[in-house]
Amino acid sequence: MESKIILEKIKATEKIVRQIEVDNIVVFVVDRAVNKLQIKKEVEDLFNVKVASVRTSTQKNKKQAYVKLKPEFSAGDLATKLGVL
Repeated sequence: MESKIILEKIKATEKIVRQIEVDNIVVFVVDRAVNKLQIKKEVEDLFNVKVASVRTSTQKNKKQAYVKLKPEFSAGDLATKLGVL
């Protein structure tokens, strides 16, 4: 079975930084073919965090995943590790 890159990159705009700080949400650009469960598993495995929920938005040729972390994990810490903050 071929390995697929699920998380393509992390997004960082002013609105997304506010979501990181206030709502504990990190936003990734993801492959259009993946589902929410695959995104959740990938984030939990790669970053050693627990995901509370995943919302997705598809526009033109890109798909964004809004990943809300459980309260005991900080989206700010994750974003800092990834170089966003």
